[in-house]
Amino acid sequence: MTANEDQEMELEALRSIYEGDECFKEISPVSFQYRVGELDDTKAFILDFTWPESYPAIAPEISLVAFFNNRISSLTKKQIVSKVEEQAEASLGEAMMYTLFEWAKENQESLMEHHQPVVTAVISNDTATEGKKKEKKEQLTKSQKRRITCRTDNKGEMPRGWDWCDVIKHLSRTGGMND
Repeated sequence: MTANEDQEMELEALRSIYEGDECFKEISPVSFQYRVGELDDTKAFILDFTWPESYPAIAPEISLVAFFNNRISSLTKKQIVSKVEEQAEASLGEAMMYTLFEWAKENQESLMEHHQPVVTAVISNDTATEGKKKEKKEQLTKSQKRRITCRTDNKGEMPRGWDWCDVIKHLSRTGGMND
């Protein structure tokens, strides 16, 4: 059999085995993702597999580049990939995806034994620059300043009733003088 025939047979087998399994995802006919662990498990990770042209004679490309894996340190990712690659090298020449998926599930604890969750902080621009911002005072022209000083008393306050809207509101609330 040729490499393409082997790939087609393995692809059919994977589709039938993992039909309805939420851990398995076929990205393309030669690219797959498999989640090891439950979604809420802090030690869960997603393995990405891509078959090269001559797979299974050559091991698949294995990575942990899924966004789901961002909380895993790069050192832990390298260790997981190297251990899964070792398993792939041992199975060269035969269909190995099911074997690799099951091996990763069985060995999840040992693969993640040195795992320390990576905490990423998101800092909003508003809070980061809040302390640095100075309140800008409104800049007034000379004529605006002159009009304000003409309307204000010696304390800088407007005389009572300067705004006729306030006078009308006051009278409408109090009922006027006809009581």
